[in-house]
Amino acid sequence: MTQELHTDIVILGGGIAGLWLLNRVRQQGFDAVLLEKHALGGGQTIASQGIIHGGLKYALSGVLSPASSAIAGMPERWRQCLRGEADVDLRECRLLAPHYFMWSSGGVRSRLKSFLGSKALRGRIDALSPSRYPEFLRDQSLSGTLYQLTDFVVDTPSLLQTLAAPHKDRIFRTGDTPVQLQANEDGSVARLNLQTDEGQISLKAHRYLLCAGEGNGPLLQQMQIAQPAMQTRPLHMLAMHTVHPHPVYLHCIGDSFGMTPLLTITSHPQPDGSWVWYLGGEIAESGMQRSEDEQIAVGKRELKRLFPWVDVDTARWCGFHINRAEPRLPNLQRPDTAYLHSQQNLMLCWPTKLTLSPELGDAVMSALQKQGIAPRIPAPGQNAAQQLSKYFPAPEVSAPRWEGLLP
Repeated sequence: MTQELHTDIVILGGGIAGLWLLNRVRQQGFDAVLLEKHALGGGQTIASQGIIHGGLKYALSGVLSPASSAIAGMPERWRQCLRGEADVDLRECRLLAPHYFMWSSGGVRSRLKSFLGSKALRGRIDALSPSRYPEFLRDQSLSGTLYQLTDFVVDTPSLLQTLAAPHKDRIFRTGDTPVQLQANEDGSVARLNLQTDEGQISLKAHRYLLCAGEGNGPLLQQMQIAQPAMQTRPLHMLAMHTVHPHPVYLHCIGDSFGMTPLLTITSHPQPDGSWVWYLGGEIAESGMQRSEDEQIAVGKRELKRLFPWVDVDTARWCGFHINRAEPRLPNLQRPDTAYLHSQQNLMLCWPTKLTLSPELGDAVMSALQKQGIAPRIPAPGQNAAQQLSKYFPAPEVSAPRWEGLLP
């Protein structure tokens, strides 16, 4: 037996993109449901470092690139949300660090890159005197220059929980149940089919939003959509569990002419008062050529060189691979902005960076308005969320990737 349900909007994927958009469309009165296969944020979102950045790392050459221009206003946009003054209320989200820092060590090339970056982003970077250094770097013999950025760091699990909490009755975990998009002859989505023990559910909507990150690829294949295509950028991230008392939130600029910081470090508190340092940046990009043991060895060597007062040998380490999913651009370039592609009643969504989620929300809301899609009044007995709750539970928020991997 097939049960037909109707709603305004179906969102596929419960990471930052799907949850942000669920908040935006529900705020505008749309009847919407979100389907997540496993845990909220379990893919690319939970693997992010939680940095809400303003684009400085894209201007280290001294040129204000399209990427740095697009992202420039994002920190203040997020701060408005954290104050409850914007379109998504994030007042319950935990802030890990109100500021992020960038350190150029004594190398000539690193000083040059940081100097040029600061000139390109005048007004959004502040060179600090030693008396203003964060506690981790205070009283240390630090060569080079330390800058305070407009960037800050949020706790990603807390962010996911905050976005999901107001709409728990609209979010469903499908688990291993296949999600089948059925296409019409014109390429539009006819319906979304879900199989239950009691039969099939046919879910019809005005718009279907694909927000599944790397999972968008198989969904596009279902619809036999070749363009736009997806690309992934693999990274080999590192996590270090340390009893060092002070957290660190820092871009470490290397001596190469690359545009990616040598190390990008965030710190995540543990229940016992210790910290997990999470390491990305150039080390994560080049680390795809190394085994986990080799990657850990490189991470230890770099931290010893940069921060000799930190004991990294007795810390517990792990490495793991993640994929950043995004639209495929010529020459495998990185997208400068959030990405939205509309095709019939399907919207393909990638924020491309955590910090650009508000921009993606604006793009989707504008597209819905231009396409004349308005909230409808559900007919009696047509509450899709209520019916789905009979078969599918609410998903949990994903745990950080290092949990269960650290020895």
